[in-house]
Amino acid sequence: MTDSERKQLEVFACKVRMGIIAGTHGAKAGHPGGSLSATEMFTYLYNKEMKIDPANPQWEDRDRFVLSKGHTAPGLYATLANRGFFPVEDLPTLRHIDSYLQGHPNMTTVPGVDMSTGSLGQGISVAVGMALGLKHQGKSARVYTLLGDGEIQEGQVWEACMAASHYKLDNLTVIVDNNGLQIDGAVKDVMSPYPIDEKLKAFGFHVININGNDFDEIEKAFAEAHTVTGQPVGIVMKTLKGKGVSYMENAVGWHGKAPNDAEFEIAMAELNAAMAELEAK
Repeated sequence: MTDSERKQLEVFACKVRMGIIAGTHGAKAGHPGGSLSATEMFTYLYNKEMKIDPANPQWEDRDRFVLSKGHTAPGLYATLANRGFFPVEDLPTLRHIDSYLQGHPNMTTVPGVDMSTGSLGQGISVAVGMALGLKHQGKSARVYTLLGDGEIQEGQVWEACMAASHYKLDNLTVIVDNNGLQIDGAVKDVMSPYPIDEKLKAFGFHVININGNDFDEIEKAFAEAHTVTGQPVGIVMKTLKGKGVSYMENAVGWHGKAPNDAEFEIAMAELNAAMAELEAK
C-alpha cells in the first residue's frame, strides 16, 4: 500500500467516525463503541476489497457483506453514505420515526445493505447460505460477514461455522471484531470466547490474526485470504472499542449510548483535528 493510498483510507475512516458520532447524536441512541472499533475494516472492505457499485446496489455480481453484529449499523451507514450509496446528510436521521436509517440494517430500505440483521448469531448463518448459493450458481462473488466477540457466545454462530467448513466455502470470510467489551462488561468475564482463533481452526477455518485498526495488516490479511482454497477464512481482529474518540476508547459504557450535546462537540472537535492532521500530511 502506498502512502497516498493509506492516507486516502485514513481520511475516509475519519469521515466514517464523524458519521457515526453524527448519527448516534442525532438519534440520541445507538451503538458508537463497536462501530468505531470496526471503522478501519468497514473502510477497507468498501474501498479496496469488495466488488460493489454504489450506482447499482443490486448488481448481481457484487460481493456481499452481512453485518452480523447489526447493532453497529451506525458504522455501516456512515461507510455506505461516504461511499455514495445515499447522502451523508441523512446520517443524523438515524432511528427517527419515518427515517429509512433505523437502528439495525434493513435491506428493504437502505441502499447497499445486503441483509437485514440484528438478532445476534443469525447474520453469519445467512452469510453461509449466501456463499453456498453463489457456489451453486457458479458465481465468483465473495461474501464477508462481521461479528462481535460478544456475539460469538451464540451457539448458532458455531453451527454456521461448522456448515461453512463442511461445504468448503472458500468464498466466505468471517471477521470477528475482538474489541474485548460487550454490553455487560469484558467478554472474558461475561462468557469467555477465548481462544477465538483456535476455536475457528477447530471448526475448519483458515485463521488470520491481525490488528484490525491497522490498514497494512488488513491488506495483508485479505491478500492471504485470496490464496486460500477449500475452506472458509476467519479473520480475528484485535481492535480498540470506541477508537478515535478519546472518552469512548475502551470504555464499556459506550457500547450502546449516544453522546449528548457537549460530548458531541468534544468528539467532533477531536475528529476534525485528526482530519486536519491527515490533510496536512
